[in-house]
Amino acid sequence: MKSFFNFGLAPEVIKSIENLGYSDPTPIQDKAISKIMIGKDVLGIAQTGTGKTGAFLIPIIHRLQPMANNSTSPARHPIRSIILAPTRELADQIYENAKSFTSFSFLRVGVVFGGVNIDQQKELLNKGVEILIATPGRLLDHLKQKNIRFDFVSIFTLDEADRMLDMGFLPDLQQIIGKLPKKRQSLLFSATFSDEIKKFSKKILDTNSELVQVSSSNSTAVTVDQIIYELMNYEHKKRYLHILINNNKASQILIFTNTKNEASSLSNHLQKNKFLTDSIHGNKTQSDRLKVLDSFKLGDIRILVATDVAARGLDIPELPVVINFDIPFVAEDYIHRIGRTGRAGSSGIAISLMTSDDEDRILEIENLTQCSLKRERVGIEKTKLLSESNLKKNNDKNFSLSQKHKSLSVPGISRNLKSRVRQQKLPVLLTSHPIKNHQKK
Repeated sequence: MKSFFNFGLAPEVIKSIENLGYSDPTPIQDKAISKIMIGKDVLGIAQTGTGKTGAFLIPIIHRLQPMANNSTSPARHPIRSIILAPTRELADQIYENAKSFTSFSFLRVGVVFGGVNIDQQKELLNKGVEILIATPGRLLDHLKQKNIRFDFVSIFTLDEADRMLDMGFLPDLQQIIGKLPKKRQSLLFSATFSDEIKKFSKKILDTNSELVQVSSSNSTAVTVDQIIYELMNYEHKKRYLHILINNNKASQILIFTNTKNEASSLSNHLQKNKFLTDSIHGNKTQSDRLKVLDSFKLGDIRILVATDVAARGLDIPELPVVINFDIPFVAEDYIHRIGRTGRAGSSGIAISLMTSDDEDRILEIENLTQCSLKRERVGIEKTKLLSESNLKKNNDKNFSLSQKHKSLSVPGISRNLKSRVRQQKLPVLLTSHPIKNHQKK
């Protein structure tokens, strides 16, 4: 693996990387940066939390650096690179990263997304930006109002393309791509490598494009311990969730639900039970969602309940725990959800709470990831006993995170296995039998 200094990056980019405290690229950065630097179209397959944002931002900034200038004339700062993200939160996260990577450059960076005043965004665009991050819908709004032009766009990037297609953005993407200069560099990044992504990539990437893949397609990160608790019903899930939270010393917990109403309801339920909790979902305004995200990042709230779309772009270094209160409807969403933890080599735990109604969804997840997930059945009586017991006396048996040593433990995870994972980054909590032997009950 190279050091960042071996790529031949522009001095301004190197200074920004040094300022951020980075020295060595992640695997996806190691494979993608050099190819993007020489102008290749790239299809990058990498999970969330692998450093894929830097994998395209760093070489994009390097390529545009020769055009950087400190002129006050908007004409000297045309849009040269467009980066599309499926959600406002992810667009904002990419924008923050882009600002960090251009901290020693005169390149201007901007972001536009829905839910905020479009006139304020128009003022920004009128001043000129070389790198524009956007959501598809808002970018089309600005195009229709003639607030932006694509004449000088030379690099086009789609981040989380699989999510874009899942959310029904294909018609918007086709409109946008149709207005771009035909002579351009195109980059497409996805967490999963589905047939739909393969087909879509052939439409927008050059025939000589490069495939960059850092792990087996549709896999989960090896640094994430995964376990499923089989419970009786919805009320049983809520009771056992209390136990998990009470026995957990982690400073932050991210809980996923399938619907906006469930996110709000579960958050209210946890608040009534004295947990520092809030939620993000589509029914909240953009400003409210950003405030909640900031509170979670700063540690003002300990538990965040979120829907899949609302959590996109959430970047919490070393987020220790993700809980799937609801098993996702779409198997690919499981990969995205647990990708919130175990980021960039750090360890994490992903817990899923299921009932018998979720059996088919679990099998779909196992088929997609090609591994059989460890399960533990929890009876009502066990839940009652755990609820009534002195939780501090059961730390070795129950799920806990030591603040001092940051050691993770969940029922069913051996200490020896945990040690091996930390030292060798082995896949964890996968049963030894191949998935083809897993019989549906």
